[in-house]
Amino acid sequence: MSDIKVNNIQSLEGTHGPVVSGIATMSSVGAMTLPRGDTAYRGGRGRGLTGGGNPSTNVIDYITIATLGDAKDFGDLVSARDEIGGCSSATRGIFAGGDTTNAIDYVTIQSTGNAFDFGDLTETKRLSGALSNQTRGLFAGNIPTNDAKIDYITIGTLGNSTGFGNLTQTSGWGDATSSTTRGLFQIAGFPSSVNSVEYVTIATTGDAQDFGDLSRAKRSSGACSSPTRALFGGGHPGNPSPNNTTIEIDYFTIASLGDAQDFGDLTVSSYPAATSSSTRGIFAGGWGQPANAQINVISYVTIATLGDAQNFGDITRSVNLLAACSDVHGGLG
Repeated sequence: MSDIKVNNIQSLEGTHGPVVSGIATMSSVGAMTLPRGDTAYRGGRGRGLTGGGNPSTNVIDYITIATLGDAKDFGDLVSARDEIGGCSSATRGIFAGGDTTNAIDYVTIQSTGNAFDFGDLTETKRLSGALSNQTRGLFAGNIPTNDAKIDYITIGTLGNSTGFGNLTQTSGWGDATSSTTRGLFQIAGFPSSVNSVEYVTIATTGDAQDFGDLSRAKRSSGACSSPTRALFGGGHPGNPSPNNTTIEIDYFTIASLGDAQDFGDLTVSSYPAATSSSTRGIFAGGWGQPANAQINVISYVTIATLGDAQNFGDITRSVNLLAACSDVHGGLG
């Protein structure tokens, strides 16, 4: 067989290359590997989203977690609301519940655009803590009912949530984060604050168990994680006044049980939303001190080290009671 060596093949007009129809085969002593899997997984990940908030808004922002800078507009939720729970897979962001609804919205994180309807929670959940791995999203905590129910969804499909199990005690205000296998919920009543943290195994269904305690009683911390370490930053200690917020960040080693240890401090005393990559924790918005008002500040930490947060940039609006998620958080490995 003769070898044919060419640099370029074009049509007679010189305007385009050849069109191959039918079945094409190739024989080679070398090897060629084609990309596999959903194109949404192939590079470009590392985006964090924040959605909703008080004053009531439908705005979704995004940042690139590995860089510094201000957030940009992503799109809109199906409806304006605050007190939302946010979680995500590597491709899909979930915003669930809120002040007057049990609705679940979803977006495709690597594209920009408005959210779509996903389904409904089993009940209207306000201020629920949300966590996820690549497959499941879990939601617990609800005011004013202060119930113990945990819901879950399968993120890759559309549909209503299903009962997962119960917390060991009722919770009015939930904060949550996870590794790929274990989910942590901070348990807080309303209007009181407590320091309890409970855990579940995400792949199974069943009731939560005691994990350990935060450094002090508080609620509405911003929770995020690497695959091994969970952080809870800021929050409300003691009385329910929004002027009473904290600055400290606690951390846990997710694979073991035990009480929190001191990590460092946020850049401003607040109760923010939080999300992360596997290396960097992000805290955004909230009710800040000493201004006693909603803030648009984004701060970040390096999760594997200890130390105070540093300034990242700003979200596009000053809000509290917002939700956050990302396509590279600790629950995704």
